[in-house]
Amino acid sequence: MTLPPRLVLMAHASSELYGSDRVFLESVIAMVEAGWEVVVTLPQPGPLVDAVEKAGAMVSFCPTPVLRKAALRPAGLLRLLAETVKGIAPAWRLLRNHYPDLVYVNTVTVPLWLPLARLAKAKVIAHVHEAEDAVPWPIRYALAWPLRFADTVVVNSLATFKVLMAAQQVLAGRMALVYNGVPGPAEAEVKQEPAKPLRILLVGRVSPRKGTDVAVEAMTLLRRGGTRANLDILGSVFPGYEWFEERVLELIDAGLLRDSVRLNGFHSDVWEAYRNADIAIVPSLVEPFGNTSVEAQLAGVPVIVSDAQGLPETVDNGRFGTVVPAGDPAALAAAIESLVEDWPATRERAELAQRDAGVRFAVERYRQEIAGLADVLVVQ
Repeated sequence: MTLPPRLVLMAHASSELYGSDRVFLESVIAMVEAGWEVVVTLPQPGPLVDAVEKAGAMVSFCPTPVLRKAALRPAGLLRLLAETVKGIAPAWRLLRNHYPDLVYVNTVTVPLWLPLARLAKAKVIAHVHEAEDAVPWPIRYALAWPLRFADTVVVNSLATFKVLMAAQQVLAGRMALVYNGVPGPAEAEVKQEPAKPLRILLVGRVSPRKGTDVAVEAMTLLRRGGTRANLDILGSVFPGYEWFEERVLELIDAGLLRDSVRLNGFHSDVWEAYRNADIAIVPSLVEPFGNTSVEAQLAGVPVIVSDAQGLPETVDNGRFGTVVPAGDPAALAAAIESLVEDWPATRERAELAQRDAGVRFAVERYRQEIAGLADVLVVQ
Protein backbone atom coordinates (compact mmCIF):
# COMPACT_ATOMS: atom_id res chain seq x y z
CA MET A 1 0.00 0.00 0.00
CA THR A 2 1.33 3.42 -0.97
CA LEU A 3 1.38 5.84 1.92
CA PRO A 4 0.17 9.44 1.30
CA PRO A 5 2.95 12.03 1.07
CA ARG A 6 3.92 13.79 4.25
CA LEU A 7 2.69 17.36 4.46
CA VAL A 8 4.68 20.38 5.59
CA LEU A 9 3.22 23.81 6.25
CA MET A 10 5.87 26.48 5.64
CA ALA A 11 5.29 29.95 7.11
CA HIS A 12 7.16 33.06 5.97
CA ALA A 13 6.77 36.76 6.81
CA SER A 14 7.26 38.30 3.36
CA SER A 15 6.22 37.81 -0.26
CA GLU A 16 9.19 39.65 -1.74
CA LEU A 17 12.40 38.28 -3.26
CA TYR A 18 15.21 39.60 -1.07
CA GLY A 19 17.80 37.49 0.76
CA SER A 20 15.75 35.59 3.35
CA ASP A 21 12.89 35.25 0.84
CA ARG A 22 15.18 33.55 -1.67
CA VAL A 23 16.57 31.25 1.01
CA PHE A 24 13.01 30.36 1.98
CA LEU A 25 12.30 29.53 -1.66
CA GLU A 26 15.26 27.14 -1.63
CA SER A 27 13.76 25.49 1.46
CA VAL A 28 10.45 25.08 -0.35
CA ILE A 29 12.20 23.50 -3.32
CA ALA A 30 14.12 21.20 -0.96
CA MET A 31 10.91 19.87 0.56
CA VAL A 32 9.16 19.46 -2.80
CA GLU A 33 12.14 17.57 -4.24
CA ALA A 34 12.21 15.34 -1.16
CA GLY A 35 8.67 14.23 -1.90
CA TRP A 36 6.74 16.29 0.66
CA GLU A 37 3.39 17.87 -0.06
CA VAL A 38 4.11 21.55 0.59
CA VAL A 39 1.69 24.29 1.64
CA VAL A 40 3.21 27.75 1.98
CA THR A 41 1.49 30.45 3.99
CA LEU A 42 2.32 34.09 3.24
CA PRO A 43 0.77 37.30 4.59
CA GLN A 44 0.03 38.90 1.20
CA PRO A 45 0.59 38.58 -2.58
CA GLY A 46 4.01 39.40 -4.02
CA PRO A 47 6.71 38.17 -6.41
CA LEU A 48 7.58 35.22 -4.14
CA VAL A 49 4.14 33.69 -4.78
CA ASP A 50 4.80 32.84 -8.44
CA ALA A 51 8.21 31.41 -7.59
CA VAL A 52 6.76 29.18 -4.85
CA GLU A 53 3.97 27.92 -7.11
CA LYS A 54 6.42 27.20 -9.92
CA ALA A 55 8.41 25.13 -7.43
CA GLY A 56 5.37 22.89 -6.96
CA ALA A 57 3.95 24.19 -3.67
CA MET A 58 0.48 25.48 -2.86
CA VAL A 59 0.13 29.01 -1.46
CA SER A 60 -2.40 30.01 1.18
CA PHE A 61 -2.62 33.62 2.34
CA CYS A 62 -3.04 34.15 6.05
CA PRO A 63 -2.77 37.40 8.05
CA THR A 64 0.35 37.05 10.14
CA PRO A 65 1.64 39.37 12.88
CA VAL A 66 5.22 40.29 12.01
CA LEU A 67 7.74 41.57 14.53
CA ARG A 68 9.14 44.94 13.45
CA LYS A 69 11.28 47.49 15.26
CA ALA A 70 8.14 49.56 15.75
CA ALA A 71 6.93 46.89 18.19
CA LEU A 72 9.58 48.10 20.65
CA ARG A 73 7.54 51.28 21.16
CA PRO A 74 4.27 51.33 23.17
CA ALA A 75 2.05 52.09 20.17
CA GLY A 76 3.82 49.48 18.07
CA LEU A 77 3.51 46.86 20.81
CA LEU A 78 -0.22 47.45 21.12
CA ARG A 79 -0.62 47.15 17.35
CA LEU A 80 1.40 43.89 17.35
CA LEU A 81 -0.76 42.45 20.14
CA ALA A 82 -3.91 43.37 18.23
CA GLU A 83 -2.56 41.77 15.04
CA THR A 84 -1.60 38.66 17.01
CA VAL A 85 -5.09 38.26 18.42
CA LYS A 86 -6.55 38.82 14.95
CA GLY A 87 -4.18 36.28 13.39
CA ILE A 88 -4.80 33.37 15.78
CA ALA A 89 -8.10 32.15 14.32
CA PRO A 90 -7.10 32.06 10.61
CA ALA A 91 -3.75 30.49 11.44
CA TRP A 92 -5.42 27.81 13.56
CA ARG A 93 -7.96 27.10 10.79
CA LEU A 94 -5.12 26.62 8.32
CA LEU A 95 -3.40 24.17 10.65
CA ARG A 96 -6.62 22.22 11.28
CA ASN A 97 -7.51 22.14 7.57
CA HIS A 98 -4.20 20.53 6.63
CA TYR A 99 -3.04 18.64 9.74
CA PRO A 100 0.63 18.99 8.77
CA ASP A 101 3.23 16.48 9.88
CA LEU A 102 5.73 19.33 10.08
CA VAL A 103 5.53 23.11 10.40
CA TYR A 104 8.56 25.03 9.09
CA VAL A 105 8.68 28.62 10.39
CA ASN A 106 11.06 30.91 8.55
CA THR A 107 12.57 33.76 10.66
CA VAL A 108 11.75 34.74 14.26
CA THR A 109 9.59 37.61 12.98
CA VAL A 110 6.54 35.30 12.73
CA PRO A 111 6.51 33.84 16.27
CA LEU A 112 2.78 33.03 16.39
CA TRP A 113 3.21 29.94 14.22
CA LEU A 114 5.57 28.26 16.71
CA PRO A 115 3.18 27.78 19.69
CA LEU A 116 0.23 27.13 17.38
CA ALA A 117 2.14 24.39 15.57
CA ARG A 118 2.99 22.80 18.90
CA LEU A 119 -0.68 22.92 19.93
CA ALA A 120 -1.56 21.21 16.65
CA LYS A 121 0.86 18.41 17.65
CA ALA A 122 3.07 18.91 14.59
CA LYS A 123 6.83 18.71 14.61
CA VAL A 124 8.38 22.18 14.32
CA ILE A 125 11.48 23.55 12.57
CA ALA A 126 12.35 27.21 13.11
CA HIS A 127 14.83 28.68 10.64
CA VAL A 128 16.50 31.75 12.15
CA HIS A 129 18.05 34.39 9.87
CA GLU A 130 18.35 37.13 12.52
CA ALA A 131 21.12 37.93 14.99
CA GLU A 132 19.88 40.94 16.93
CA ASP A 133 22.84 41.50 19.25
CA ALA A 134 22.56 45.29 19.48
CA VAL A 135 19.24 45.39 21.34
CA PRO A 136 19.03 45.14 25.16
CA TRP A 137 19.27 41.63 26.60
CA PRO A 138 15.61 41.45 27.76
CA ILE A 139 14.50 42.10 24.18
CA ARG A 140 16.92 39.50 22.82
CA TYR A 141 15.56 37.05 25.37
CA ALA A 142 11.96 37.81 24.40
CA LEU A 143 12.67 37.56 20.65
CA ALA A 144 14.27 34.13 21.07
CA TRP A 145 11.81 32.77 23.66
CA PRO A 146 9.21 31.46 21.13
CA LEU A 147 11.95 29.24 19.66
CA ARG A 148 11.47 27.02 22.73
CA PHE A 149 8.44 25.60 20.90
CA ALA A 150 10.66 24.35 18.04
CA ASP A 151 12.05 20.82 17.91
CA THR A 152 14.91 21.96 15.64
CA VAL A 153 16.32 25.47 15.25
CA VAL A 154 18.27 26.04 12.04
CA VAL A 155 20.76 28.92 12.13
CA ASN A 156 22.43 30.48 9.10
CA SER A 157 25.80 31.34 10.66
CA LEU A 158 27.96 30.92 13.73
CA ALA A 159 27.16 34.55 14.53
CA THR A 160 23.45 33.74 14.72
CA PHE A 161 24.22 30.66 16.82
CA LYS A 162 26.15 32.75 19.35
CA VAL A 163 23.40 35.38 19.65
CA LEU A 164 20.75 32.72 20.28
CA MET A 165 22.97 30.90 22.76
CA ALA A 166 23.46 34.11 24.74
CA ALA A 167 19.69 34.68 24.81
CA GLN A 168 18.35 31.15 25.25
CA GLN A 169 20.92 28.55 26.33
CA VAL A 170 18.18 25.93 26.49
CA LEU A 171 18.25 25.84 22.68
CA ALA A 172 21.85 24.56 22.53
CA GLY A 173 21.00 20.93 21.84
CA ARG A 174 18.37 21.80 19.21
CA MET A 175 20.40 24.07 16.94
CA ALA A 176 21.79 23.06 13.55
CA LEU A 177 24.08 25.25 11.45
CA VAL A 178 23.12 25.25 7.78
CA TYR A 179 24.80 27.85 5.60
CA ASN A 180 22.50 29.34 2.98
CA GLY A 181 22.36 27.83 -0.45
CA VAL A 182 22.81 30.58 -3.02
CA PRO A 183 22.14 30.03 -6.74
CA GLY A 184 24.79 31.45 -9.05
CA PRO A 185 24.77 32.72 -12.64
CA ALA A 186 24.84 30.33 -15.60
CA GLU A 187 28.39 31.43 -16.32
CA ALA A 188 30.76 34.10 -15.03
CA GLU A 189 34.36 35.11 -15.53
CA VAL A 190 36.63 37.23 -13.38
CA LYS A 191 37.59 40.44 -15.17
CA GLN A 192 41.14 40.69 -16.45
CA GLU A 193 41.26 44.43 -15.76
CA PRO A 194 38.95 46.89 -13.94
CA ALA A 195 37.10 49.48 -15.97
CA LYS A 196 37.85 53.20 -15.94
CA PRO A 197 36.02 54.70 -14.18
CA LEU A 198 35.80 51.83 -11.69
CA ARG A 199 32.37 50.18 -11.44
CA ILE A 200 31.26 49.40 -7.87
CA LEU A 201 28.07 47.53 -7.00
CA LEU A 202 25.97 47.36 -3.83
CA VAL A 203 23.01 44.97 -3.88
CA GLY A 204 20.62 45.40 -0.97
CA ARG A 205 17.83 47.45 0.49
CA VAL A 206 18.36 51.17 0.96
CA SER A 207 18.44 51.08 4.75
CA PRO A 208 20.67 52.00 7.68
CA ARG A 209 21.32 48.31 8.42
CA LYS A 210 22.72 47.78 4.93
CA GLY A 211 25.15 50.69 5.20
CA THR A 212 23.98 52.51 2.09
CA ASP A 213 25.11 55.82 3.57
CA VAL A 214 28.53 54.32 4.39
CA ALA A 215 28.93 53.37 0.73
CA VAL A 216 28.07 56.88 -0.46
CA GLU A 217 30.46 58.47 2.03
CA ALA A 218 33.21 56.13 0.80
CA MET A 219 32.50 57.29 -2.75
CA THR A 220 32.98 60.88 -1.63
CA LEU A 221 36.39 59.97 -0.17
CA LEU A 222 37.38 58.14 -3.37
CA ARG A 223 36.53 61.21 -5.44
CA ARG A 224 38.49 63.48 -3.14
CA GLY A 225 41.46 61.11 -3.44
CA GLY A 226 41.35 61.20 -7.22
CA THR A 227 39.88 57.72 -7.84
CA ARG A 228 37.27 57.80 -10.59
CA ALA A 229 34.44 55.40 -9.75
CA ASN A 230 30.72 54.84 -10.22
CA LEU A 231 28.45 53.18 -7.69
CA ASP A 232 25.25 51.33 -8.61
CA ILE A 233 22.85 50.55 -5.77
CA LEU A 234 20.29 47.81 -6.47
CA GLY A 235 17.51 47.75 -3.90
CA SER A 236 14.38 49.57 -2.85
CA VAL A 237 13.80 51.49 0.34
CA PHE A 238 12.15 49.56 3.17
CA PRO A 239 8.62 50.92 3.85
CA GLY A 240 8.82 53.45 6.64
CA TYR A 241 12.45 54.33 5.90
CA GLU A 242 11.86 56.88 3.18
CA TRP A 243 13.58 59.38 5.49
CA PHE A 244 16.78 57.38 5.11
CA GLU A 245 16.58 57.44 1.33
CA GLU A 246 16.34 61.24 1.59
CA ARG A 247 19.46 61.23 3.76
CA VAL A 248 21.30 59.14 1.15
CA LEU A 249 20.27 61.60 -1.58
CA GLU A 250 21.53 64.47 0.58
CA LEU A 251 24.89 62.72 0.98
CA ILE A 252 25.05 62.22 -2.79
CA ASP A 253 24.45 65.93 -3.34
CA ALA A 254 26.91 66.94 -0.62
CA GLY A 255 29.62 64.79 -2.22
CA LEU A 256 28.83 66.07 -5.74
CA LEU A 257 28.08 62.49 -6.74
CA ARG A 258 24.93 62.86 -8.84
CA ASP A 259 26.92 61.80 -11.90
CA SER A 260 28.45 58.72 -10.29
CA VAL A 261 26.01 57.20 -7.76
CA ARG A 262 22.78 55.68 -9.05
CA LEU A 263 19.83 54.36 -7.04
CA ASN A 264 18.40 51.72 -9.39
CA GLY A 265 15.62 50.24 -7.25
CA PHE A 266 14.87 46.55 -6.84
CA HIS A 267 15.89 44.06 -9.55
CA SER A 268 14.95 40.37 -9.26
CA ASP A 269 17.75 39.43 -11.69
CA VAL A 270 21.05 40.75 -10.34
CA TRP A 271 23.46 38.89 -12.60
CA GLU A 272 23.63 41.53 -15.33
CA ALA A 273 24.64 44.05 -12.67
CA TYR A 274 27.36 41.71 -11.38
CA ARG A 275 28.61 41.15 -14.95
CA ASN A 276 29.13 44.89 -15.28
CA ALA A 277 30.75 45.34 -11.85
CA ASP A 278 34.46 45.41 -11.05
CA ILE A 279 34.03 45.30 -7.26
CA ALA A 280 31.06 44.45 -5.04
CA ILE A 281 30.67 45.91 -1.57
CA VAL A 282 28.54 44.74 1.36
CA PRO A 283 28.96 47.50 4.00
CA SER A 284 26.19 46.31 6.33
CA LEU A 285 26.02 47.25 9.99
CA VAL A 286 23.82 44.22 10.76
CA GLU A 287 24.11 41.04 8.68
CA PRO A 288 23.66 37.57 10.18
CA PHE A 289 24.80 35.94 6.93
CA GLY A 290 25.03 37.92 3.68
CA ASN A 291 23.68 36.34 0.49
CA THR A 292 24.95 39.23 -1.63
CA SER A 293 28.52 38.51 -0.60
CA VAL A 294 28.12 34.95 -1.85
CA GLU A 295 26.42 36.13 -5.05
CA ALA A 296 29.37 38.39 -5.80
CA GLN A 297 31.81 35.52 -5.32
CA LEU A 298 29.76 33.21 -7.53
CA ALA A 299 29.74 35.94 -10.18
CA GLY A 300 33.54 36.22 -9.99
CA VAL A 301 33.43 39.77 -8.63
CA PRO A 302 35.95 40.75 -5.93
CA VAL A 303 34.02 41.54 -2.77
CA ILE A 304 34.55 43.76 0.26
CA VAL A 305 32.42 43.03 3.32
CA SER A 306 32.11 44.66 6.71
CA ASP A 307 32.91 42.76 9.89
CA ALA A 308 29.23 42.77 10.90
CA GLN A 309 28.10 39.50 12.48
CA GLY A 310 28.14 36.62 9.96
CA LEU A 311 29.50 38.49 6.94
CA PRO A 312 33.17 37.50 7.55
CA GLU A 313 32.06 33.85 7.50
CA THR A 314 30.92 34.25 3.89
CA VAL A 315 34.50 35.08 2.82
CA ASP A 316 36.16 32.63 5.22
CA ASN A 317 37.21 35.53 7.48
CA GLY A 318 39.21 37.33 4.81
CA ARG A 319 40.52 34.46 2.72
CA PHE A 320 38.11 35.03 -0.18
CA GLY A 321 37.27 38.69 0.27
CA THR A 322 38.36 41.82 2.10
CA VAL A 323 36.90 42.50 5.55
CA VAL A 324 36.68 46.10 6.83
CA PRO A 325 35.25 47.61 10.05
CA ALA A 326 31.49 48.20 9.84
CA GLY A 327 30.43 51.84 9.61
CA ASP A 328 33.88 53.05 8.46
CA PRO A 329 33.75 54.82 5.07
CA ALA A 330 37.49 55.54 5.12
CA ALA A 331 38.35 51.87 5.58
CA LEU A 332 35.95 50.93 2.78
CA ALA A 333 37.44 53.50 0.40
CA ALA A 334 40.98 52.36 1.26
CA ALA A 335 40.05 48.71 0.62
CA ILE A 336 38.62 49.59 -2.79
CA GLU A 337 41.82 51.43 -3.71
CA SER A 338 43.92 48.50 -2.47
CA LEU A 339 42.07 46.00 -4.69
CA VAL A 340 42.60 48.16 -7.75
CA GLU A 341 46.29 48.79 -7.03
CA ASP A 342 47.10 45.06 -7.11
CA TRP A 343 44.56 43.74 -9.57
CA PRO A 344 46.45 40.51 -10.42
CA ALA A 345 46.23 39.45 -6.75
CA THR A 346 42.64 40.65 -6.59
CA ARG A 347 41.74 38.61 -9.66
CA GLU A 348 43.45 35.49 -8.32
CA ARG A 349 41.58 35.69 -5.01
CA ALA A 350 38.27 36.24 -6.83
CA GLU A 351 38.89 33.08 -8.87
CA LEU A 352 39.58 31.09 -5.69
CA ALA A 353 36.48 32.57 -4.06
CA GLN A 354 34.30 31.64 -7.01
CA ARG A 355 35.35 27.99 -6.83
CA ASP A 356 34.97 27.79 -3.06
CA ALA A 357 31.55 29.50 -2.97
CA GLY A 358 30.27 27.09 -5.61
CA VAL A 359 30.88 24.25 -3.13
CA ARG A 360 30.34 25.79 0.33
CA PHE A 361 27.11 27.56 -0.59
CA ALA A 362 25.79 25.16 -3.24
CA VAL A 363 22.00 24.97 -3.40
CA GLU A 364 22.16 21.18 -3.77
CA ARG A 365 24.03 20.89 -0.46
CA TYR A 366 21.58 23.26 1.22
CA ARG A 367 18.49 21.42 -0.03
CA GLN A 368 19.85 18.06 1.08
CA GLU A 369 20.63 19.36 4.58
CA ILE A 370 17.21 21.01 5.04
CA ALA A 371 15.30 17.96 3.77
CA GLY A 372 17.52 15.71 5.88
CA LEU A 373 16.70 17.61 9.07
CA ALA A 374 12.99 17.37 8.28
CA ASP A 375 13.18 13.63 7.58
CA VAL A 376 15.06 12.91 10.80
CA LEU A 377 12.63 14.99 12.84
CA VAL A 378 9.45 13.41 11.51
CA VAL A 379 10.84 9.87 11.78
CA GLN A 380 11.73 10.39 15.46
